[in-house]
Amino acid sequence: MSFIELSLYEVTKYFLTPVLLLIIAMFLYAFFMFGIFLMELAQRMWANSQQQTYPNRLDSYRKSIKNCTIEDMELFILKQLEPLKIVSRASPMLGLVATMIPMGPALLSLTEGNSRNVSENLVVAFSAVITALLAASITFVILTVRRRWLLTELRAVSPLIGE
Repeated sequence: MSFIELSLYEVTKYFLTPVLLLIIAMFLYAFFMFGIFLMELAQRMWANSQQQTYPNRLDSYRKSIKNCTIEDMELFILKQLEPLKIVSRASPMLGLVATMIPMGPALLSLTEGNSRNVSENLVVAFSAVITALLAASITFVILTVRRRWLLTELRAVSPLIGE
């Protein structure tokens, strides 16, 4: 390998640990948000079964802001959904990075006949991508449902904006 190729190979090895830590953090965030989501879902279902309405967070926000506009409400919604959107889109990319970094050493070990090193690198690669895809899937579902809930709340509160 040339100096540039070898240097690039050496540099990419240092990215594996930070990428794996980010994937773990995103996975933990996804499960934390999943717990919150399940609680909110249960509360909404209970309120519907009691013929009650679930408390409108946007209405509370509207009342707390002086001269609240529709743009303020939309910005509030975006701020609520942004972390879920980032995790659902970034975690598959990080999963791909975490898959590709160990593939180089695995392929080198394969040419040397070192099957143990190949399997160790492949376990890291596939575990990382599976974890990242699970985090993305969970957060995407939560993002989709929560967006619908917030837009429904916005629709209910929009005639009151400017009061």
